[in-house]
Amino acid sequence: MSQMFWETEVGEDTQPPQKPAEQSVEPVAEPVAEPAAEPPALALSADDFSALEERILRAVNLVKQERQARMEAEERAAKAESQLGQQAPMVVQLNEEIRALRAEREHVRQRVERLLSQLDALQL
Repeated sequence: MSQMFWETEVGEDTQPPQKPAEQSVEPVAEPVAEPAAEPPALALSADDFSALEERILRAVNLVKQERQARMEAEERAAKAESQLGQQAPMVVQLNEEIRALRAEREHVRQRVERLLSQLDALQL
């Protein structure tokens, strides 16, 4: 508060100077020291303390459960990634097999169409 008072006084001193006869002397007010406020005493009853203890224990148990669930989820994810890594070559092989079977089917279809067109030509 004294800093603020000082800034106010300094701000007033920056006014343009007046004629000596018109200047008036104002008494400077001394800053009043405020008594230090004591922090309010934190009084907890036994019931409040027990309730707080219970809430803390529940929070600790919840954190333990969440950590356990996280570890289990990470283990499942690692297992799934491992299985995916093992099955990836099989997926590639199956895709190649599908392409080969489709090409073979297309070849057979073309042969059957040729045979049918030859049969149609004979019946005319």
